[in-house]
Amino acid sequence: MSLIRGTSLQGFVELTEELGVDPDPLLRAAHLPRAAIGDHDSFIGYRGVVAVLESAARATGADDFGRRLAQRQGLDILGPLGVAARTAATVGDALAAIEQYLNVYGPAIAVSVTVSAGRTAGFEWRLVDPRPPPHRQAAELGLGVSVRVFQLLAGDDFRPLSVELRHGAPARDAGHADYFGCPVRFGAASYGFRFRRSVLARPLSADHAVHAVVRDYLASIALPTPAVTIDPVVRLIRRMLPAGGPDLGLVAEQLALHPRTLQRQLAAQGTTFATLVDDVRREEAERYLRETTMPLAQLSGVLGFSEQSALSRACRRWFGASPSEVRRRG
Repeated sequence: MSLIRGTSLQGFVELTEELGVDPDPLLRAAHLPRAAIGDHDSFIGYRGVVAVLESAARATGADDFGRRLAQRQGLDILGPLGVAARTAATVGDALAAIEQYLNVYGPAIAVSVTVSAGRTAGFEWRLVDPRPPPHRQAAELGLGVSVRVFQLLAGDDFRPLSVELRHGAPARDAGHADYFGCPVRFGAASYGFRFRRSVLARPLSADHAVHAVVRDYLASIALPTPAVTIDPVVRLIRRMLPAGGPDLGLVAEQLALHPRTLQRQLAAQGTTFATLVDDVRREEAERYLRETTMPLAQLSGVLGFSEQSALSRACRRWFGASPSEVRRRG
């Protein structure tokens, strides 16, 4: 469900105007009502949000538009979910609440925190849409806001250890490392960052009574979660592509399901495993062809194709053009 609260674009109108561009034509082209921008009680289409951020970056000439907008947002855009985070006992508890109830703020996006055996932990930001449009600005906005939330919770001194961006590196240095305060890797498998695991244990100014009330409220309005959502299946498919292609049995095993059970649950959501594999391959192919100069033979392997001719056939089916033609179009 590609919706998100109007506060996802909090500060958009002001930033665009400060950069010398009228925001109204951009919003109209993206089918976004101006009255909903910055309004937590309004839901807007996330594809429209993606489109207006990309068009604003082009119109203003600000390649860092998403990151600039992130500086104008914080926990307040989350509404009651922000209150749940602020009143939690620890940073880890706050992030767990955000992860669990983020669909109250926007069903179009999801986040997750993973803790490894070492001294670091990982944060991932992603779109739930299995076939999202190119979303460089939206992703940098999402990660920028996420780092801001960490700073508001853990302290202004918080800095990620490293940041990963799925899109390719810009033609010239765009200040990503200075912005995030750490090394940045482009062309990664996901959008996210690593941070010190000890951050999760930092105490907050907990208010247990308020926290419990707000969580009860969030639970009452949160969208129901199916037995298995498409999102983790897509993530596993994406990780398995370079290893020769995803396998239904391996994905089911990772989700602690029997393969037939996984097939039934995907069918209940109107899709199949093969369809999801094809969707992920298409998305990754388009991203690599448009944003990188990776040789086609290498790209074939990254997408899990046994030979380059299979990539060529798939591109003609997806885009009506050869891989080279898709790359030239940009």
